[in-house]
Amino acid sequence: MIIPKTREQIEIMRESALLVSKTLGMIATVIKPGITTLQLDTLAEEFIRDHGAVPGFKGLYGCPSTLLTSVNDQVVHGLPTNRPIEDGDIVSVDCGTLMNEYYGDHAYTFEIGEVAPETRKLLEVTKESLYVGIREFKMGNRVEDIGSAIQRYTEAHGYGVVRELVGHGLGKKMHEEPNVPNYGKRGSGKRFVEGMVIAIEPMINMGVKNIKTLKDGWTIVTRDGKPSAHFEHDVALVDGKPELLSTFAYIYKALGIVSNEEDEFRQKALAL
Repeated sequence: MIIPKTREQIEIMRESALLVSKTLGMIATVIKPGITTLQLDTLAEEFIRDHGAVPGFKGLYGCPSTLLTSVNDQVVHGLPTNRPIEDGDIVSVDCGTLMNEYYGDHAYTFEIGEVAPETRKLLEVTKESLYVGIREFKMGNRVEDIGSAIQRYTEAHGYGVVRELVGHGLGKKMHEEPNVPNYGKRGSGKRFVEGMVIAIEPMINMGVKNIKTLKDGWTIVTRDGKPSAHFEHDVALVDGKPELLSTFAYIYKALGIVSNEEDEFRQKALAL
């Protein structure tokens, strides 16, 4: 069952989502060659707790960490380790918070140092596909309109769209209905309703769409060993249109990136 949120609840959820955004912005200031994903995990947990929330992932379904950090051919759900990050790596950092009874859930794939041009292109297209999907989250459309748009956009570049992992509804539970796949048939799935809040998160592989799970029971990797990219936003349906609750602006501020990519999805300017 889809659980629409009131305007008041959406604003509470915005606080949770923005704390994730701020956490990722903090990560952007320290992620570099030589640091380990376990170190990032410790910093993120301290940051979230210092801001009056608790990590959304830690303990959920038995997850042992605050962050899920997926490096290179790891698609998602990578457990933090003592392996130092290296120049040329890409690292998806997925983070959740639980604040005032509501979850935020948000992810960004970072470039570490000098990344191969073909890998940088994968990241660019995957992030672009996120906004392609968000544009379909509007009154009158259905769930698979998002996935259909993401699939068309990314497959046109020759990439593989992961099938087994999907976006989802968000609220007092981390995963609510509906599931939001990154592929699909236009005009299929449940209709969107005012007040819905969902996490849209394309997971796109440079090569084949096929994946497998490592022996740790969490880390998911591409079958062909090629890189994978992952970006995620929390979005509410407000006045029949998509309204971003999360933002990459804190990351961009840390990295010195200028972007207006989110402007069309905000009814008012974001105060940093």
